[in-house]
Amino acid sequence: MTPIDLDALKAPSLDDFQKLGQAALDSLPDEFRQLSGEIEIRVDDFPDDEALNALGIESEFDLLGLFQGVGLAHASAVEQTGMLPNRVWLYRRPILDYWAEHDETLGAIVSHVLIHEIGHHFGLSDDDMEAIEEAAG
Repeated sequence: MTPIDLDALKAPSLDDFQKLGQAALDSLPDEFRQLSGEIEIRVDDFPDDEALNALGIESEFDLLGLFQGVGLAHASAVEQTGMLPNRVWLYRRPILDYWAEHDETLGAIVSHVLIHEIGHHFGLSDDDMEAIEEAAG
Protein backbone atom coordinates (compact mmCIF):
# COMPACT_ATOMS: atom_id res chain seq x y z
CA MET A 1 0.00 0.00 0.00
CA THR A 2 1.32 3.43 -0.96
CA PRO A 3 1.66 5.79 2.02
CA ILE A 4 -0.42 8.97 1.98
CA ASP A 5 1.55 12.20 1.72
CA LEU A 6 -0.24 14.14 4.45
CA ASP A 7 1.71 17.30 3.65
CA ALA A 8 0.17 17.33 0.15
CA LEU A 9 -3.46 16.96 1.27
CA LYS A 10 -5.67 20.02 0.97
CA ALA A 11 -9.37 20.65 1.48
CA PRO A 12 -11.31 20.87 -1.79
CA SER A 13 -11.46 24.43 -3.10
CA LEU A 14 -14.50 26.38 -4.24
CA ASP A 15 -13.58 25.38 -7.82
CA ASP A 16 -13.41 21.73 -6.76
CA PHE A 17 -16.89 22.06 -5.28
CA GLN A 18 -18.15 23.67 -8.47
CA LYS A 19 -16.87 20.65 -10.38
CA LEU A 20 -18.42 18.23 -7.85
CA GLY A 21 -21.74 20.04 -8.15
CA GLN A 22 -21.64 19.96 -11.95
CA ALA A 23 -20.70 16.26 -11.93
CA ALA A 24 -23.62 15.57 -9.58
CA LEU A 25 -25.97 17.51 -11.85
CA ASP A 26 -24.67 15.65 -14.92
CA SER A 27 -25.25 12.29 -13.18
CA LEU A 28 -28.95 12.93 -12.58
CA PRO A 29 -31.42 10.93 -14.66
CA ASP A 30 -31.95 12.61 -18.07
CA GLU A 31 -35.67 13.16 -17.55
CA PHE A 32 -35.08 14.90 -14.21
CA ARG A 33 -32.28 17.07 -15.64
CA GLN A 34 -34.40 18.12 -18.62
CA LEU A 35 -37.33 19.03 -16.37
CA SER A 36 -34.99 21.04 -14.13
CA GLY A 37 -34.30 23.45 -16.96
CA GLU A 38 -31.60 26.03 -16.49
CA ILE A 39 -30.36 25.87 -12.93
CA GLU A 40 -27.11 27.55 -11.99
CA ILE A 41 -24.86 25.91 -9.45
CA ARG A 42 -23.12 28.42 -7.22
CA VAL A 43 -20.60 27.69 -4.49
CA ASP A 44 -19.56 29.74 -1.49
CA ASP A 45 -17.86 28.98 1.80
CA PHE A 46 -20.92 29.92 3.88
CA PRO A 47 -24.47 31.17 3.37
CA ASP A 48 -24.92 34.91 3.79
CA ASP A 49 -26.69 36.44 6.80
CA GLU A 50 -29.77 37.23 4.70
CA ALA A 51 -30.29 33.54 3.88
CA LEU A 52 -29.68 32.44 7.46
CA ASN A 53 -32.07 35.05 8.84
CA ALA A 54 -34.79 34.23 6.29
CA LEU A 55 -34.65 30.57 7.31
CA GLY A 56 -34.27 31.23 11.03
CA ILE A 57 -30.92 29.43 11.17
CA GLU A 58 -28.44 30.57 13.80
CA SER A 59 -25.26 28.75 12.75
CA GLU A 60 -23.80 29.07 9.28
CA PHE A 61 -22.74 25.41 9.63
CA ASP A 62 -26.39 24.27 9.72
CA LEU A 63 -27.13 25.05 6.05
CA LEU A 64 -25.44 22.86 3.43
CA GLY A 65 -27.28 24.18 0.38
CA LEU A 66 -30.06 26.48 -0.74
CA PHE A 67 -32.42 26.71 -3.70
CA GLN A 68 -33.01 30.30 -4.82
CA GLY A 69 -35.60 31.09 -7.39
CA VAL A 70 -39.11 30.18 -8.34
CA GLY A 71 -40.10 26.54 -8.04
CA LEU A 72 -42.07 24.93 -10.84
CA ALA A 73 -45.09 24.64 -8.57
CA HIS A 74 -45.14 28.45 -8.24
CA ALA A 75 -43.83 29.52 -11.64
CA SER A 76 -47.23 30.22 -13.20
CA ALA A 77 -48.19 32.50 -10.29
CA VAL A 78 -45.03 34.64 -10.56
CA GLU A 79 -44.44 37.20 -13.28
CA GLN A 80 -41.39 36.19 -15.32
CA THR A 81 -40.10 39.67 -16.22
CA GLY A 82 -36.77 40.60 -14.64
CA MET A 83 -36.50 37.29 -12.80
CA LEU A 84 -33.06 35.98 -11.85
CA PRO A 85 -32.21 32.42 -12.92
CA ASN A 86 -32.91 29.58 -10.51
CA ARG A 87 -29.83 28.71 -8.49
CA VAL A 88 -28.64 26.03 -6.15
CA TRP A 89 -26.06 27.18 -3.67
CA LEU A 90 -23.60 24.65 -2.23
CA TYR A 91 -21.86 25.79 0.96
CA ARG A 92 -18.35 24.36 1.11
CA ARG A 93 -17.46 24.70 4.79
CA PRO A 94 -20.71 23.24 6.21
CA ILE A 95 -20.51 20.38 3.68
CA LEU A 96 -16.88 19.68 4.65
CA ASP A 97 -17.88 19.76 8.33
CA TYR A 98 -20.70 17.28 7.66
CA TRP A 99 -18.34 15.08 5.61
CA ALA A 100 -15.82 14.95 8.47
CA GLU A 101 -18.51 13.69 10.86
CA HIS A 102 -20.18 11.07 8.62
CA ASP A 103 -19.20 7.94 6.76
CA GLU A 104 -20.12 9.12 3.26
CA THR A 105 -18.07 10.19 0.28
CA LEU A 106 -17.86 13.89 -0.45
CA GLY A 107 -19.37 13.32 -3.88
CA ALA A 108 -22.37 11.51 -2.36
CA ILE A 109 -22.98 14.38 0.06
CA VAL A 110 -22.76 17.03 -2.68
CA SER A 111 -25.11 14.97 -4.83
CA HIS A 112 -27.57 14.60 -1.93
CA VAL A 113 -27.57 18.35 -1.25
CA LEU A 114 -27.98 19.17 -4.94
CA ILE A 115 -30.88 16.74 -5.41
CA HIS A 116 -32.55 17.98 -2.24
CA GLU A 117 -32.29 21.61 -3.32
CA ILE A 118 -33.47 20.92 -6.88
CA GLY A 119 -36.29 18.93 -5.31
CA HIS A 120 -37.51 22.21 -3.82
CA HIS A 121 -37.73 23.49 -7.40
CA PHE A 122 -40.23 20.72 -8.12
CA GLY A 123 -41.97 20.65 -4.75
CA LEU A 124 -40.94 17.00 -4.33
CA SER A 125 -41.32 14.93 -1.19
CA ASP A 126 -38.34 13.42 0.62
CA ASP A 127 -39.35 9.99 -0.73
CA ASP A 128 -39.33 11.34 -4.29
CA MET A 129 -35.89 12.84 -3.78
CA GLU A 130 -34.59 9.59 -2.30
CA ALA A 131 -35.75 7.70 -5.42
CA ILE A 132 -33.92 10.22 -7.63
CA GLU A 133 -30.75 9.80 -5.55
CA GLU A 134 -30.96 6.03 -6.02
CA ALA A 135 -31.40 6.47 -9.78
CA ALA A 136 -28.40 8.83 -9.90
CA GLY A 137 -26.28 6.11 -8.32
